[in-house]
Amino acid sequence: MFCASKHIFGRLAPLRGATTSLTSSSTSTSLRPSFFPSRSLTRSRLFASIKDLYYYNNSSSSSSPKSFSSISSSPSPDDKDFVKIVEVGPRDGLQNEKTIVPLDTKISLIEKLSTTGLRVIEAGSFVAPKWVPQMADSTSILSHLLRSPPPSPQPVTYPFLVPNLKGLESALPRTTPPPPQAGVSEISIFASASEGFSLKNLNCDIATSFERFQPVVKRALENNIKVRGYVSMVIACPYSGDTPPEKVVEVTKKLLEMGCYEVSLGDTTGVGNPYSIDVLMKALIEGGVPVEKLACHFHDTYGQAIVNCMVGLANGVRVFDSSVAGLGGCPYAKGATGNVATEDLVYFLHSVGMKTGVDLEKVSEVGAWISEAIGRKNNSKVGPALLAKKPETPASS
Repeated sequence: MFCASKHIFGRLAPLRGATTSLTSSSTSTSLRPSFFPSRSLTRSRLFASIKDLYYYNNSSSSSSPKSFSSISSSPSPDDKDFVKIVEVGPRDGLQNEKTIVPLDTKISLIEKLSTTGLRVIEAGSFVAPKWVPQMADSTSILSHLLRSPPPSPQPVTYPFLVPNLKGLESALPRTTPPPPQAGVSEISIFASASEGFSLKNLNCDIATSFERFQPVVKRALENNIKVRGYVSMVIACPYSGDTPPEKVVEVTKKLLEMGCYEVSLGDTTGVGNPYSIDVLMKALIEGGVPVEKLACHFHDTYGQAIVNCMVGLANGVRVFDSSVAGLGGCPYAKGATGNVATEDLVYFLHSVGMKTGVDLEKVSEVGAWISEAIGRKNNSKVGPALLAKKPETPASS
């Protein structure tokens, strides 16, 4: 892979003397491979960064090689090599399944994921059932989690997507003053960097969507509820075409200024490639967005999700969204497949010496279970391969 990366970046050799700024009007604005528009190499040390990252914990000074599952202990979030994984399978992964998944199955999925070392598991969405019928039982899921918190090796946060004030009402405690653990501790709001997608998904333009988010965020913060922001269509949109990086910067900044503690960048249709993701990351960082407040949310439509995670990691991102077994899709983006599989992401992160606290074998077992439970293909590459190596359990006599 590194040889291929070197070959690709070698195509930029004639540009070594270029000094064109990323925001200069003379720079090509297309984010699709043409192959790679003009850009100064001084703006990108991507290949070198990835190579350094790969060898970080695989140098000759190491007394013994590390296995991919040996980094599944519980590292501190303050560790410089720690990467937080936000598991979105129970919400983003299941919400577009055409057949309604039984409540018991959803709860079992969350409980099983809680045993794997994951620290954040998106549990549901308080949206109108007529728009997303799969999430109609989110109130029941929240009630169960509050009544019977799943056993886990460390504390787990269970965020819910909340699009408006009515949705927030469903997430708030019913009594005053509220008893401990009476409601959600974290919610998410969903914005778009594309006007076309905002109109299709939120039925309003971007400016109006922020007017609607403002009271939601304000009330959530007043109730000591953390707020995470999502930005969709950060690379391109099926309705509006390529998304200008500066638009993503603008929307991301607004979410942070509004009170979101973190913003997840969604390549909703999965059209991103290493170059376009690197351009976006550089634009955000140079635009004054703190990289420690960014997360990456990649779909695997064209098989680029893991390599795009590698680009995000090389740019300093330490939070990634993923979905067990690669569950997911997008009803507003034809051809968009699921999120990057949690199993594949964990395998990759461990392979380059990063720490997640996630047990790869356990999460692979959960991926196999949920795929069979809802009758769909397991879109993870790593999970089935890893489980195939396990010795078969002898049948009981």
